[in-house]
Amino acid sequence: MDLRIGFGVDVHRLEDGRKFMLGGVELPGTIGPVGHSDADVLIHALCDALLGALNLRDIGFHFPDTDPRYKGIDSTILLQNVMVLIKERGYRLQNTDCTVILEQPKVNPHIPAMQEILARLMDTTPDRVSIKATTHEKVDSFGEGKAVKAYAVCLLMKD
Repeated sequence: MDLRIGFGVDVHRLEDGRKFMLGGVELPGTIGPVGHSDADVLIHALCDALLGALNLRDIGFHFPDTDPRYKGIDSTILLQNVMVLIKERGYRLQNTDCTVILEQPKVNPHIPAMQEILARLMDTTPDRVSIKATTHEKVDSFGEGKAVKAYAVCLLMKD
């Protein structure tokens, strides 16, 4: 049995007047992450975990922020492209476990929708997509609501 584990992390600062995409879901509110793409930290961490599991470098290598094609791109498209690379090498996702660190807005009410979207994009079922949310208890830039961070780990299996 050929199994591969990957780990990913992503961070974006938050700014007023920006749309907040997380796990393919638009969160309500007046702040959002700043980035070259739509700055979806959860999907970016997932992409890095998936790519890392197969030693395919990172999201910045495949979708550089110097390339105008990726300016403002929907991160679900990036995840779809990463999954093509995974499938081309004969692997599939067994499961993923993700954690989002964010003070506001609250993530928990949106987790089921995120699980559905991400499961569809990764050709799996929602019960294989774990998403948890926590805060930094008002400590540091995350706790002060100035940034958002996501961690992801995934397990891939050779078909």
